Amino acid sequence: MKILVVGGTGMIGGHAALHLQSLGHDVSIAGRNPAQSKVQLARLPFIQGDYIAGSFTPEQLAPFDAIIFAAGHDVRHIPEGGSYDEHVVKSNAHGVPAFAALAKAAGVKHFIHVGSFYPHIMPEAVETNAYIGARKAATDGIAKLADDSFHVVSVDAPFVVGTVPGMSIPMFEYYTSYAQGFVEIPPFGPAGGSVFISCQSLSEAITGALERGENGKAYLVGDESLSFADYFKLFFRAAGNDVEVPSLDQEHPMLPDSAILTGRGRVVSYEPDAEEAKTLAYRRNDIKRAVEEIVAQYRSAA
Repeated sequence: MKILVVGGTGMIGGHAALHLQSLGHDVSIAGRNPAQSKVQLARLPFIQGDYIAGSFTPEQLAPFDAIIFAAGHDVRHIPEGGSYDEHVVKSNAHGVPAFAALAKAAGVKHFIHVGSFYPHIMPEAVETNAYIGARKAATDGIAKLADDSFHVVSVDAPFVVGTVPGMSIPMFEYYTSYAQGFVEIPPFGPAGGSVFISCQSLSEAITGALERGENGKAYLVGDESLSFADYFKLFFRAAGNDVEVPSLDQEHPMLPDSAILTGRGRVVSYEPDAEEAKTLAYRRNDIKRAVEEIVAQYRSAA
């Protein structure tokens, strides 16, 4: 299958692109900027574009059988002086369905969207939190496009853990330095916890959605529920650092309250639907391995 991964220069999309390529698919990537030069992704065909700016054309999308949409817009992409709420609504609620409609008009047959777990676990916040509401609007908007000619599936993921060989991912580089004791922050995790999923598991779920996903469906995926303290502890142990990593009810500089939309102190835990997990066929219990892979990559680069 000829596949375009939008957001394919980032961690989630990049991992999915390489995974799909390993399965024999003809994969291209698209993004605002080219892939980092030292990453295997740099050898894949690249289309430069920004779906928010409307710079993609039907002619660019028409050659592809499927699009994996893993692009993300966050606080780094807000125009100077712009509103965060307005930006997330524009980029998600409006931008994602509009891009999917362009793909459908271009003749693309499959559209797999990497969505968010927040609308599933915090439905009460859909009307009050702009980001959560916009992510749900994106998923609902593309689902309305599903028909016999256009196969649409959302894979709604929690916190994603992993890396792409050779790729610089600052957050995990910092986590590795922290675990090695090179950062002057005491070992601890903020109170609360979440569900996590590895890049590998998510890439497998994306593949399963492409091959077997029910048209118009949004699948809530996830692997393992961990406290944030236990999550950080995995990094310390992978780095060979056996210090205590307590759970403290205080903001963590590397996992600030702004990144925990469920709220510090709240423990989010769920078990993915067994039949849905079987349909998507992604691995479980992969977080420890993913963290060890991260630390091995960035520790050797230090």
